[in-house]
Amino acid sequence: MGNLDDDGANFDGSYGNSNGTPISNGHIPNHTTFVQPDEKEKQREGKKQLNNVKVSEEQLLRLKELKFSAPAYTEIRTRSGGLNFKNTEEGNYHPDNGHWGRRSDVARRATSSSQKTSFEDVPLHTACLTYLGFYLLMILGYINQLLFVPKVATEKGREGYVTLYDAFESFYSRYVYRRVRDCWNRPICSVPGDELILKDRVTDDYGWSFRFTGTETRCLNLGSYNYLGFASATGRCADESEQRAREKGLAYCSSRCELGNTQLHLDLERLTARYCGVEDAIVFGMGFATNALNLPSLLGPNCLVVSDEKNHASIILGLRLSGATTRVFKHNSMRDLERVLRNGVCYGNPKDGGKPFKKIMILVEGIFSMEGSIVRLPEIIALKKKYKAYLYLDEAHSVGSMGPNGRGVVDYFKADPKDVDILMGTFTKSFGSAGGYIAGSKKLIDFLRTNSHAHCYAGSISPPIVQQIYTSMSIIMGEDGTNTGRNKIQQLARNTRYFRRRLAQIGVITYGHEDSPVVPMLVYLFSKIGAVIRTLTTRHIAVVGAGFPATPIMEGRIRFCLSAAHTKEQLDYALEVIDDVSENLGLKYSRKPRDPNPIEY
Repeated sequence: MGNLDDDGANFDGSYGNSNGTPISNGHIPNHTTFVQPDEKEKQREGKKQLNNVKVSEEQLLRLKELKFSAPAYTEIRTRSGGLNFKNTEEGNYHPDNGHWGRRSDVARRATSSSQKTSFEDVPLHTACLTYLGFYLLMILGYINQLLFVPKVATEKGREGYVTLYDAFESFYSRYVYRRVRDCWNRPICSVPGDELILKDRVTDDYGWSFRFTGTETRCLNLGSYNYLGFASATGRCADESEQRAREKGLAYCSSRCELGNTQLHLDLERLTARYCGVEDAIVFGMGFATNALNLPSLLGPNCLVVSDEKNHASIILGLRLSGATTRVFKHNSMRDLERVLRNGVCYGNPKDGGKPFKKIMILVEGIFSMEGSIVRLPEIIALKKKYKAYLYLDEAHSVGSMGPNGRGVVDYFKADPKDVDILMGTFTKSFGSAGGYIAGSKKLIDFLRTNSHAHCYAGSISPPIVQQIYTSMSIIMGEDGTNTGRNKIQQLARNTRYFRRRLAQIGVITYGHEDSPVVPMLVYLFSKIGAVIRTLTTRHIAVVGAGFPATPIMEGRIRFCLSAAHTKEQLDYALEVIDDVSENLGLKYSRKPRDPNPIEY
């Protein structure tokens, strides 16, 4: 399979300044200009005069206000004795000119969004206890490994062979993860709707193995990506999917390039393109593979990818397979993103003697699934245009769940979909189905139909799965003639704001944006992850925990995922239990002032 540049599709990797003139390796971007020697003396005289001007205290304060009102500083971080400048609405960082000044409307929307994002710092004593507890688990694990034979299968007759598995990975899974293994990979025997049914299991050997008890537990589901509530065993989506399975069977057992391409797939692609507001779209049978197998088709060894440090594992795998040079910027930091872009343009590819990269691509997610934060899209689009880079936006969690029309962060920020070169999303969250898509220009999609491994070699999407996607997307777009889709979008937004504000009132630390339906609650200690999950299960609430290595050691968390299917009564019950558990386990770490007034739904 070739790279996107192989067939000369209109996807060249040239870069230029805002005036359209090329920027080659070693050249300075447009906000820096060269001056003639006779002009330098005039500039020196001007600088001397400026240095003699006495700056008033009021002007100094104003400069500080402008500096710290930038989006890079507006994410809320609670620190004792932190910065407290007023009038932060009047200044901002402009990607167009690289300095502080008045903001455009687009930048103002982005700053307003970033001000709703919270990443509160961990208290010092909690940080110390977290590290101490983790290393204590490690020490006990090594002692256990020395004194007891692990209950795992071992290979024989392998003398002289190198170790097949990483030693630390095996140790960690056996002696650290095993202690809380009952909290993960729990089987269910129902659809993951607003409620689900857990199959009960117990362990008789401290987590080495499990056996089913034959009983079941109905729980409130706060752990599934059922954002719009389409994961249901009843209703129009389920009925039409069942009918499609009876008519067309369960699988085509072939790729799209052979016998697996049907009119239903083509209709879904046209609907997806209309939904995203672009020329064309292509669909795939697996969301993870949509990233992992398409990025190598779009990128090559002489390309630069600028990737957010919190991007998903499917993106990381795709970048590794592509062989492209990958440089990571700090999460949602526009200042750091521009630094990486500027260096990439100015210094070129060090592996190729400093020659310019063939293309530069910015790669971000709409909603970051582990942080609950939202990408600052307007500012990224401005930087993309300034440095003539391509933009790849992963809307796996944001499509359907964000924006007044449920069309993702592009809709949320009222941006032009054509400003995003590659729109990627999955059907596994908001649509209650499986698979993924890439949307964009017709030339891009035609290229992927020829060169994408996920299209040419993987099996096509199952008929009932395609029908589930088509029906749910039609409902969201209102093409069923009802307001059901819009009502679901509004219900999800209402549930999200209510749940987040109530958690803040309880006093726990949550990460992310106020409008993000992914709500990570920080518990920090490894042992508390298991304690919270087990306790909530006994109170009939199913949640998902995340710890090292999925998160940093310091940031163990419980991740709540909200749905339009949840009622206020269900959320109130969950919040009451969370309040009780947080009080008993000491999870109220937040030092923010709490709102004493009742939170309106």
